[in-house]
Amino acid sequence: MEKDEVLKEVEAGFEELIATVRALDERAMSRVCVGTWTAKEILAHITGWHRTMTGALERMARGERPTPEGVDYGDADAWNAGFAAGARAQQGATIVAGLQQSFANYVRAARALPPDRFGEGKTANRLLETSSYGHYREHLPALEHLGGRD
Repeated sequence: MEKDEVLKEVEAGFEELIATVRALDERAMSRVCVGTWTAKEILAHITGWHRTMTGALERMARGERPTPEGVDYGDADAWNAGFAAGARAQQGATIVAGLQQSFANYVRAARALPPDRFGEGKTANRLLETSSYGHYREHLPALEHLGGRD
């Protein structure tokens, strides 16, 4: 996919995610829905990846490699745990506001990439799929299920 197509996919995926999240009240946001994680923890972890990958996109726009020297994103479980830590104690509205702000920054950084950074097999496409629309699709079923409960 070319830049415009990828960005449309990113934005459509987020619109679907945020519409699902807006349907959840505080009680639903506090329910466990994936393993031991609540909806708040899932959203905090998505926010964490947005923030982290915003930096990667900004580095790419400067012609640098996406990952800073000495950083390894290979242990996703450890990163995820760090992103989700403390989310249960926060209000759902606070987490959703952080999610929306992180997404705005993330998309701004993606838009700053030159068009030649996009295309089949390119890093920008892989990064955007795994940290946005592909990631949202992974978590949507569990979040949608919460909205269907009493």
